[in-house]
Amino acid sequence: MTNEFDVVYIGSGQATWNGAVPLAKKGFKLAVIEEALFGGVCSNYGCNAKIVLDHPVELSRQIEAMQQRGVEGSIDINWRDLMAHKHELIDPQSMHNEHRLMNEGIQVYKGHGTFVDAHTVIVNDEKITADKFVIATGQRPHRLTFTGDELVHDSTDFLSLPDMPEHVTILGGGYIALEFATIANAVGAKVDIITRSGNYLRGFPQEYVNLVVADLKARGVRFIPSQSVTAVEEMADSNQLRVKGQNGLELVTDYVLDATGRQPNHDQLNLEAVGVATTDKGIPVNDYLQTNVENIYAAGDIVDHALPKTTPVAAFDSRYLCARFAGETTAPIDYPAISTVVFTSPRIAQVGVTVNEALAQPDRYTLQKVDFQSDWFRQVGNETNAYMTLIFDQEDVLVGAAEMSHQAVNSINTFVPIIELVLKRYELQRFIYLFPSIEYTGQRRL
Repeated sequence: MTNEFDVVYIGSGQATWNGAVPLAKKGFKLAVIEEALFGGVCSNYGCNAKIVLDHPVELSRQIEAMQQRGVEGSIDINWRDLMAHKHELIDPQSMHNEHRLMNEGIQVYKGHGTFVDAHTVIVNDEKITADKFVIATGQRPHRLTFTGDELVHDSTDFLSLPDMPEHVTILGGGYIALEFATIANAVGAKVDIITRSGNYLRGFPQEYVNLVVADLKARGVRFIPSQSVTAVEEMADSNQLRVKGQNGLELVTDYVLDATGRQPNHDQLNLEAVGVATTDKGIPVNDYLQTNVENIYAAGDIVDHALPKTTPVAAFDSRYLCARFAGETTAPIDYPAISTVVFTSPRIAQVGVTVNEALAQPDRYTLQKVDFQSDWFRQVGNETNAYMTLIFDQEDVLVGAAEMSHQAVNSINTFVPIIELVLKRYELQRFIYLFPSIEYTGQRRL
């Protein structure tokens, strides 16, 4: 059987969803191929699940900060109840996403797609042909290789743990490592973080990162730098694991999590058969998200570029391709200022020119630092670890912002449109925000 389509998307995450649905509404004949859960990583076993598990951590920190300031007592996080809540919210997502696609008239194929030629993919022995293909297969957890690596878990496993182990050992120093360390520590686990270097969250302001690391250390998280794990082995007299490293490391733990990053899902699509170029970082594209094969595009986390691998970037790619396929634009993709956040507690968020970039170019940028301990509204919640950095260019235009606080997400979101609209400092004073609010507080600092 052969089925012909205008556009076929391989993968069903945000790099597909945000373009396929509106394109179908415009009358295009579409298909989506998905071999796992509909909605991709974010909806099913990524950021959405993480936020559910992190929410009581955030709540517990707020209650902790308000002790002797009108609040008494503390809360305990019941991991089993929390995990049940996560399943209640997340498990239905795949079915809902699949039905939404079908209700829009999009043909759904469940299975693994492999290319035969530039216009043909096979799924479950069925040929599917299309004028255009969009590869939106995203990324999967990177796995280190060493003796006993089959005993090590990844982020997907952690986000469905039925019980929190007493001792969790995490390999890596990026987003996943520090976010999951924050959660496990708050639930009551003993936590180790092992890294090959002593660097953590490299893309974020190191001044803020150091404060987050110091806070985790004060809460009992053990950081073990300059170590490469060489083996994990089961202990004969218990259910525990022994972790060994090159530089004399040896420790006993209950659970080992590989949080050393993610890698692109392009190695099993038979792309070599059609000559689509790939790298170990993904699929290179031009300014129109085209691969080197004219009718094959790539979007979202699978793309090899320096932009953050986030849900909003994938959604932006997808909306752009929708407009391009519909003939609504012939322009190259033009990315706006992109915001990122790490869900530690407190959060670290940023947008636009980063603090690290500004510090490296003092002739181009000036930095304005704010300590929120002097701000009455921030101190309503007794935030003792809250700071903001604003970055201006030589024409006094706000080009970047970073913040570490429990409110960092909302605060940085305030600056996203300001930076994108290229407003000068005096123009920002025309915004009349609600009082009191995070937005109003931030405006006072401009």
